[in-house]
Amino acid sequence: MQEIVFVTHNKGKIASAQKNLKDVNIKIYDYELDEPRSDDIAYISKAKVEEAYEIVQKPCISLDCGFWIDELNGFPKAFVNFALETIGIEGILKLMEGKTNRACRFTECLSYYDGKELHQFEGRHEGTLAEEIRGKDTKEKWSNLWYIYQPAGYQKTLAEMTKEERAERIRHESIDSMKEFAKWYLEHNQ
Repeated sequence: MQEIVFVTHNKGKIASAQKNLKDVNIKIYDYELDEPRSDDIAYISKAKVEEAYEIVQKPCISLDCGFWIDELNGFPKAFVNFALETIGIEGILKLMEGKTNRACRFTECLSYYDGKELHQFEGRHEGTLAEEIRGKDTKEKWSNLWYIYQPAGYQKTLAEMTKEERAERIRHESIDSMKEFAKWYLEHNQ
C-alpha cells in the first residue's frame, strides 16, 4: 500500500488520523499550510491538499473543520479558530445568553489528492451548546469547544465524558470523514 502524507501541524488532527486510519500508511509532515478565507470547508480543504501535494509530491490528505451554531446563523462556521482566539468560548456563551435553540454541529471535510484526482469526504457531528463551561482538561482535548459542546444524545460536554463515553459517541456518529476516507481508500487500493 502506498504512503499518504498528512501535512499539518495540528496535534489534534494528527492524533485523530493515527487513531482512525490505522489500516492506511499515513506519514505526518509537520507544516502549517495556508488557509484561504472562506466559510466553505470543502474549498479550504481542497486548497490545502493541493498546496500539500506541491510540497511533498506524494498523495496527501487535508482535513478542515468548522463549527456551526444554528441560532447565530452558523457563526463561527469555518472561522472557528479566529472566534476562539478573539471572543473565546466565554464570548460564544455570551452571544447565546437567553437563546433556547442551542443546536450546533461540527462539520469536516477530508480531501485526498494523488496529483491527478481529488476525492472529498464530509463528516458531521450534531450536538448542542451547554449553558456554561463544564469539564476538565485531558490529553485528548483538541479545542476549547470541548467545554461547551454536548454531543447529540448526551447531557455532558466532551470535557465531562469519560474516554469510553467519547469512544461510544464516535461509534454512533452519523458520518466521520476519516472513517469514510479509510473505507474508500482500502476498497480502492488493495
